[in-house]
Amino acid sequence: MIPNTIQELEKYIKTNNVEFIDLKCIDLTGRLHHISLPTYPGIFKKLISEGVGFDGSSYGFRKVENSDMILIPDLTTGTVDLFRESSTLSFYSNIVLTDEKRSRFSQDGRYIAAQAEKLLKEVTGCDTSLWGPEFEFYIFSKVDYDTRTASSYYNVEHAEEFYKKAYHAANPFDIYDDFRDEACKLLKKAGISVKYHHHEVGERGQQEIETNFSSLLQTGDNIVTAKYVLFNYAREKNLFITFMPKPMYQQAGNGLHLHMYLTKNGKNAFYKKGEYGNVNELGRFFIGGMLKHAPALAAFTNPSTNSYKRLVPGFEAPVALTYGMGNRASAIRIPKYVSNPDETRFEYRPPDATINPYLCMSAMLLAGIDGVINKIDPVKEGYGPYDMNIMDPSFEGKIKFLPRNLDEALDALNDDFEFLERGGIFTDELLSQWQKTKHEEIKAIGTMPHPFEYKMYFNL
Repeated sequence: MIPNTIQELEKYIKTNNVEFIDLKCIDLTGRLHHISLPTYPGIFKKLISEGVGFDGSSYGFRKVENSDMILIPDLTTGTVDLFRESSTLSFYSNIVLTDEKRSRFSQDGRYIAAQAEKLLKEVTGCDTSLWGPEFEFYIFSKVDYDTRTASSYYNVEHAEEFYKKAYHAANPFDIYDDFRDEACKLLKKAGISVKYHHHEVGERGQQEIETNFSSLLQTGDNIVTAKYVLFNYAREKNLFITFMPKPMYQQAGNGLHLHMYLTKNGKNAFYKKGEYGNVNELGRFFIGGMLKHAPALAAFTNPSTNSYKRLVPGFEAPVALTYGMGNRASAIRIPKYVSNPDETRFEYRPPDATINPYLCMSAMLLAGIDGVINKIDPVKEGYGPYDMNIMDPSFEGKIKFLPRNLDEALDALNDDFEFLERGGIFTDELLSQWQKTKHEEIKAIGTMPHPFEYKMYFNL
């Protein structure tokens, strides 16, 4: 157990011969960065009082002329880094400004997550929100890709090839069960509690690891840590993994489904026996807010151009702005298999792992809070519940769907953002920077010829 006070940490690094302190932080889009410091007596006192300076503009924050920022370690997040040869103690960091007060940076995802949880308590009286992610990813034996002025390609090789029936496949056909076993052991060492793992429906090496419930901030840290562990462990095994939403044509996409519920006075705040899915009025209003704001949320839950290659009808794609217990095409599913009142919940199925997890979950929480405040009833709004085939032609025109691409998601965010600014949690500066960053991605990809376009148009 890693201690979380300056005095105990100083004793720990001396007793355990820790050689480096590593400060980790993600940038605006969710990519992990770190900086390492050799240990010395009094290092934690200095880190807490002074921190480590860095260039925020290189993280996608602010402008170059005003980009000096400071990393301060969150001492409650200490873990032993499992992939460093030297003994290294790792911490997630909070971002602060260089003013005299060392003010928290408003675009720091960890700060936003903490503020969203604080607002939840103030507005609803609930204690906290609890989240359980499902990590879907592919394992490849070889990957090669490049994009140049006169060349653009990718090539993946997969050791598995099922003809259907890949879901929960058993060995010897599931050749990566040992990989998942060892990965789960590593996740446990990193402080992440795993629920289970299995082969997913994708026939060319798709896997799933589901983790147990944690608070919003802890879950954000866990998502970043889990990806770090899985990427590094795959590298050690000379394998390649990807969380890309749609890495292969005509294969199931990778989601990052998020199960969630609220607690009040230590008990599940969504539970009411006998209601649909055993979900009470508070839970329904929360669902109503989520579905009403889902098009705008997509800018954070599905923030890549590749996200929308997964969000198409078929392959259990959660594209419909509906909820129910049995339909995986719905954006929100209330799991039928949950019998424990303490874990009554819903699953938001659209997200994928290209998210900034802190921004994504905070935005989802704020959408739900808006539903509670404005008493948005999903039944009256026409969102369900539906437990039949909502892709049937008879439903045409009756059901709304998620945006078809990132451009539409950003347009939806531009039209519907007030719920995110409640309590000053998402600032105008953050929303503007997010829009700018994502439009730059769209433009970069939109101007690059695609290999399939050569097939379609080269000889036309």
